[in-house]
Amino acid sequence: MGEPRSLTGSPVDSAQHALRDVDVRGWARRFGLLADPNRLEILLCLHRWPGISVGELATATGRSENAISQALRLLRHEGCVEATRVGRSVTYRLTDPVIHEALHAIGARHP
Repeated sequence: MGEPRSLTGSPVDSAQHALRDVDVRGWARRFGLLADPNRLEILLCLHRWPGISVGELATATGRSENAISQALRLLRHEGCVEATRVGRSVTYRLTDPVIHEALHAIGARHP
């Protein structure tokens, strides 16, 4: 039995195109960020309420401000969130449009 063929070439050609069509490293990075329940909760809160502060995130998630700050530091470093200083307070918002859409795909809603 021979190798199956398609209109676009061999299975190997098609598989190689699939690998070029998707930002595999970018998705793996995002999946890694989303795989942590603490970060996922933070991202869900930011999705629902852009401009929320560390203290508000800590209260909403039941975590310490230190734990929230550490997670936000990683999310900022990865380009997923942005911080804005408002007086003495710092607020955060989700900036990664792909993660935004992924959150919609798992059922996250806007107010």
